[in-house]
Amino acid sequence: MKITKLTTYIVPPRWLFVKVETDEGIAGWGEPVVEGRALTVEAAVHELSDYLVGKDPLMIEDHWQVMYRAGFYRGGAVHMSALAGIDQALWDIKGKAYGQPIHALLGGQVRDRIKVYSWIGGDRPSDVANNAREVVARGFKAIKLNGCEEMQIVDTWDKVDKAVATIATIREAIGPHVGIGVDFHGRVHRPMAKVLAKELEPFKLMFIEEPVLSENREALKEIANHCSTPIALGERLFSRWDFKSVLSDGYVDILQPDLSHAGGITECRKIAAMAEAYDVALAPHCPLGPIALAACLQVDAVSYNAFIQEQSLGIHYNQGNDILDYISNKEVFHYADGFVSIPQGPGLGVEVDEAYVIERAKEGHRWRNPVWRHADSSVAEW
Repeated sequence: MKITKLTTYIVPPRWLFVKVETDEGIAGWGEPVVEGRALTVEAAVHELSDYLVGKDPLMIEDHWQVMYRAGFYRGGAVHMSALAGIDQALWDIKGKAYGQPIHALLGGQVRDRIKVYSWIGGDRPSDVANNAREVVARGFKAIKLNGCEEMQIVDTWDKVDKAVATIATIREAIGPHVGIGVDFHGRVHRPMAKVLAKELEPFKLMFIEEPVLSENREALKEIANHCSTPIALGERLFSRWDFKSVLSDGYVDILQPDLSHAGGITECRKIAAMAEAYDVALAPHCPLGPIALAACLQVDAVSYNAFIQEQSLGIHYNQGNDILDYISNKEVFHYADGFVSIPQGPGLGVEVDEAYVIERAKEGHRWRNPVWRHADSSVAEW
């Protein structure tokens, strides 16, 4: 079997799909995208395709190593996301070729379902209590929200009080036993991050996410000493080498690699194993589409330390299309009692509705995150 063609589709709301075809009629799908940089990643996918066309798609590890190492310059969001989507598609082909789900080829599943959380609110945390109640009423046992708006490197207490009031309202609305993940989204700098972490401690959070930007992770030591809340981080790290120092430093409790950013199934399987050796939990980042979610669930299935999975059904970014729109077997993501089932179909387990993908790709997208500014007009972290 040989790879014959790679085709990319930029589709709403903000996703990029890749189809990898073979001369035996087996095709695999992947989701290589950097949110807001879809066109750039698309170009990188086609650059990598020069090597892949004509190769045996089943030689996944070798292809991964060549795509990573043979370009000399390596790593980073664009390269690793392009590689990730191709990797997902190659695993999809391999599973279909053998008639097995990917997790069966990775040693077999250690769980048949995994807990999921639902996003509430939007970019700015406001009017979220009712949203939280509705999500819990639908069966979710955990939620996540953006914990604060933009913050200056040193800011005023009214910003802190507002963030605390939001979380207090949600905790009161949903009771003491529903998990709450609070995403700082890298909006908070070291001086304020330790303040927020301490002030939110009484609300018994499931975790705080990206309390500081990954590049400022030396601050995690001080933040960890200000609270006992688990610290989660990793959506903007792209390889096991990026995660190596995070694990050895010992201040992060939950790793959140993104299966569409951090080298795909091949690499995130290794990152998960590294985390397990450090007794660190796994909760893959996935505010993306159905292919990305299916890939995450394959790794969740074989990773003992995976405990919860992000998923984007109904997330505020999904304007115009949602994750079930692009697949024909919509029952594959079976949600019940706050869990989602592990897909059991061959490959990724999702059947992509190619005709609909092609139709929506005619519209495409040029999604960009908003540009925020502080009161002094300096640019703020979004």
